[in-house]
Amino acid sequence: MKNELLVVIGANAAGMSAASKLRRLDTKKKILVFEKGKHPSFSACGIPYLIGGEVKSAKNLIARTPEEFLLNQNIEVKIQHEVLEIDVSKKRILILSLLDKTEFWQKYDDLLIATGTSPISPKLPGIEAKGVFAFSSLESGKSADRYIQKHQPKTAVIIGGGYIGIEMAEALLHLGMKVSLIDMAPQVMATLDPDMSEIIAAYMKKEGVDLFLGQKLESLEMDDSRTVSVVVTDKKRIKADLVILGIGVKPNSKIAEAAGIQIGAGGAIQVNKKLETSAEHIWAAGDCAESYHLVSGKEIFISLGTVANKHGQIAGINISGGKAEFPGVVGTAITKFKDLEISRTGLSEKEANQEGMDYDVALIESSVFSSYLPDSEKITVKLLSEKASGRLLGGQIVGGKGAGKRIDVIAIALQAKMTARDLVFADLAYVPPLSGVWDPVQIAARQLVK
Repeated sequence: MKNELLVVIGANAAGMSAASKLRRLDTKKKILVFEKGKHPSFSACGIPYLIGGEVKSAKNLIARTPEEFLLNQNIEVKIQHEVLEIDVSKKRILILSLLDKTEFWQKYDDLLIATGTSPISPKLPGIEAKGVFAFSSLESGKSADRYIQKHQPKTAVIIGGGYIGIEMAEALLHLGMKVSLIDMAPQVMATLDPDMSEIIAAYMKKEGVDLFLGQKLESLEMDDSRTVSVVVTDKKRIKADLVILGIGVKPNSKIAEAAGIQIGAGGAIQVNKKLETSAEHIWAAGDCAESYHLVSGKEIFISLGTVANKHGQIAGINISGGKAEFPGVVGTAITKFKDLEISRTGLSEKEANQEGMDYDVALIESSVFSSYLPDSEKITVKLLSEKASGRLLGGQIVGGKGAGKRIDVIAIALQAKMTARDLVFADLAYVPPLSGVWDPVQIAARQLVK
């Protein structure tokens, strides 16, 4: 007998992508989605740009409302409903309505866990102070935005030098704040190698960000109104009217683990290529689920909206009765700080060393487009290839406008298991205002085949 009800836990990228895909394939199956927050299907990646003023309203970050999902796709979305427990044997979930504080059980035929991630918040003195924010939802982004508009902070400290930290530094500079950034690592953007990170750090300093790297956060001090006033590290005291926590995220997998569902890489839910978990009729997709890394050959925890949406597509197909498989990831990511674009894919040197790989490295500096044209900006490209076979292992790019998205060429090369020589002779486009006759990624690849 065909299963008739899909219940989805989580109404963002993976959950709604799966629900929408299933609805296109099956117009009869009932789809019921439970979301803890107040908004389904919003762009978490847009929060720094909301705070920085580039996005004029939080409403612009919401793709669809529950009413629109019901009207246009016959998908029922219940917001402010938190799932507390999964009862695998009875195929039901326990739900808490955050609206009236009542609890109830909901049966399912198929279940998709798409619970995403939560920001890592260190248990330190003062972390509960007013003026301290981490972004776990659109509401948390709106709260920070309202706080900034009301209190007009002059000094901001960002904890963490990853993607959120970099993007928030730009946003707060744009608002006229004095910005400091603290990271326990000796570099910003720890997913890049130090030689590439140094370029970013130098640019950030030039633009007015004070960097305190290799420093451990110890506490936050508050004033009499319990508002944050000072950030204390193991080396320094830094004045702060506002603190942004960008330390990282962890997968929301506790309810799955408590239900006896197998947990895998990085605490994410273990899944196969069809996004099936260890429990029958239960799938997991998005940031809460692990992914297979095509270069390392290992399962990993990776939190990216691009991956979450693709997971959702695969899960939706398979819940409808299809046999789709998720091919894997290469860890492609991109960000920017003001006019500097930053991207990476595959393995860094640190990761290649951890995998015990024997590799060659190319590091080149070139121009984003033909250098004889005015305003041609610098681009630095780093490539890694396997020493024995020449197979590309990873790439990193830092440079001016037009640099960052070149990482996509390297990402495709990694997925296709291309060698450095293959990349040298790839038929890429050329016109002087957009590229040199040899694209910078090909110049780097040429170094590897000399």
